Amino acid sequence: MTSILELQRPLGSGFTAFSTAEEVLAGLDLTGRNVLVTGGHRGLGLASTEALSRAGALVTVAARDTGAAARAVAGLDGVRVEQLDLLDPRSVDALAARWTRSGRPLHVLINNATVFHRERVVDARGYETTFAVAFLGHFQLTLGLLPALRAAHGARVVNVASGSHRLSDIRWDDPHFARGYDSDLAYGQSKTALVLFAGELDRRWAADGIRGYSLHPGISVITSLRKGSEALHDLTQLRAMGLIGEGGEPVIDPEREKKTPEQAAATIVFAAASPVLDGVGGVYLKNADIAPVDARPLTAEMLAVGDVTSDLAPHAADPASARRLWDLGERLLAG
Repeated sequence: MTSILELQRPLGSGFTAFSTAEEVLAGLDLTGRNVLVTGGHRGLGLASTEALSRAGALVTVAARDTGAAARAVAGLDGVRVEQLDLLDPRSVDALAARWTRSGRPLHVLINNATVFHRERVVDARGYETTFAVAFLGHFQLTLGLLPALRAAHGARVVNVASGSHRLSDIRWDDPHFARGYDSDLAYGQSKTALVLFAGELDRRWAADGIRGYSLHPGISVITSLRKGSEALHDLTQLRAMGLIGEGGEPVIDPEREKKTPEQAAATIVFAAASPVLDGVGGVYLKNADIAPVDARPLTAEMLAVGDVTSDLAPHAADPASARRLWDLGERLLAG
């Protein structure tokens, strides 16, 4: 069996860091395709929803705040809103059950929603919420939607991860950060989990015609992640990172990962719909192509001088870790 690391070589898709979601979908007719996007009403999720809708897909946006989601997607053809709270197992099960009862096949599931907290926050189960939303909630949702994914006779599950996966492997002895909480490491762990999850899903479900992908979309400061009023970084940090200029304007430099929302959404819709990926699964993507592997450990010195990469770290492609994470997810869902 070919390993994921062996598959991590660019295909020569013809797209670049400058490509937009519209360019990736140009010429594709997605009429009749059902797509579910968690958090598809804001940021890169909204940019993906807009592009997929314009290509003819029927897009369902799953959101905790359905009112805000409905306002954000008003006027988009073929877009509907469903309620989903990824921290509430009953809400996750309810959405999966509603979809299954509808009899609609699910051609594409985009696991996009995420959170970031500077301080440790846990849900009602005592689970650290960054991990619980990004991985565990999506894991539960994906398992619940398996019948609908099978019914598509060719489906894709797209996990929106990040180059931040390089910051942390899974903390197997303390995944909920009961000791020594670090917001960046918690975020990095959650993204590693999404990469491992996609690889293991593909291994398990490819025979059913369901392929898994994970990806780094790039950094779009225009849609900086927010949790309530809490920004992912304050303006001083964003300026120090070179993401905004002195006047507060976003810096757009796709070759250095700094993208518009439309450019950052390009890899999401590439994973969701591009025929370039037909027959290939389990891989980690960036810039609308398969990303190479970079085995260098990410150090504080590299971060300080900007010598960072969003390529795949080997710890996120380890098949034993992927199986172990799947088992962990099942145990955590069982309570």
